Amino acid sequence: MKRLLFVFSGILVLILSSTTFHAVDGEIQNNHKPVTDTFEIGLLFIGDIMQHKPQIDAAWDKTEKKYSYDHSFQYVKDVYDIADVTIANLEFTFGGKPYTGYPMFSAPDAVGSAIKNAGIDVLVTANNHTCDRGRKGIIRTLEVIDSLDIPRTGSFKDIDDKANHHPLIIEKNGFKIALLNYTYGTNGVPVPAPTIVNLIDTAQISKDIRIAKLLDPDEIIVFYHWGNEYERIQNKEQIMLAELCYKKGARIVIGSHPHVLQPMQRFRLDENPDVEVAVAYSLGNYVSNQRQQYCDGGTMVYLKLRKYDDIVEISQFGYILTWVWTPVQQGVKKFYIIPVSKYEQIPGFFDAASLSKFNQFAKDSREHLKKHNVNVPEMIWDAETEAWRMSDDE
Repeated sequence: MKRLLFVFSGILVLILSSTTFHAVDGEIQNNHKPVTDTFEIGLLFIGDIMQHKPQIDAAWDKTEKKYSYDHSFQYVKDVYDIADVTIANLEFTFGGKPYTGYPMFSAPDAVGSAIKNAGIDVLVTANNHTCDRGRKGIIRTLEVIDSLDIPRTGSFKDIDDKANHHPLIIEKNGFKIALLNYTYGTNGVPVPAPTIVNLIDTAQISKDIRIAKLLDPDEIIVFYHWGNEYERIQNKEQIMLAELCYKKGARIVIGSHPHVLQPMQRFRLDENPDVEVAVAYSLGNYVSNQRQQYCDGGTMVYLKLRKYDDIVEISQFGYILTWVWTPVQQGVKKFYIIPVSKYEQIPGFFDAASLSKFNQFAKDSREHLKKHNVNVPEMIWDAETEAWRMSDDE
């Protein structure tokens, strides 16, 4: 893929295929012409991509003598086609050998290639495991991502790198979207200079949103790594941080870290009914070796924006449940991400034990989200039309 790189007064522009990603440092004014046509963009958000040691072991191809992860995404990669931009949380490092799982993650570079091959477009990298391999691990992780031409934000090699990747600006389909990413901490490991990890700080977040607004984006999205692990309901701090974003002008908030699903909400602000906001408090685990109840799956959140006459509206907001299937094949435990709605319609796909766990995850998740979601339906696979649709569609 051709990659064109231009640098003008601190402005970095990346042109990748038909999508442009760039980042701008400083308070720069940018004139934006009124939109007279109608534009649409579909965004897909993915939760925690993790690499526990059993996943690393399972990825070793004895025949080819190399690591391979493409199979993990084979049942879900076609889902990415519904979106124009797919954004995921990378919760491990490319820190090099020795490859290790919890509690200090470092996975083979082949995971990155599989992420790229599957069609994931953007990675956020600020989370509690960012510093697992120290300064060298942070830098090497970013270098691997850059070598794959995957735009990223959240952690940075140094202050200059941060200037070129924060906020990350995504341009696609006539839209300009600013993406910000923060984590609650790094497991008590100090962030080693000169590297930088965006930490949750309300004053800094307010400033960053203000700077992002000066770039005149159509939307500002904040992707947080926050909340309490294994708690299925958002806490007061998450609610406060989401409300901070709405107040400052970022009306889309996505969350990760708890390793379980937390509610999603779409509503209009009481103090300003003209403003509609969308929040997903926790997307859960996208792929991991956590097999306990509620942790063995997650969700992809789909959000469609429509723009006309310089007005941007949220036209769709829904979720697609995913479950991690771990069959033993040829003596090796494999890890596959399975879109629930599609594969629950295929009789005989799972063995009996896997089917029981699959059904339990689907039941738990649907009951929980139906009870606590606000105006956010499940997206289901329509086998007749071979397309994904909102479950509340006619």
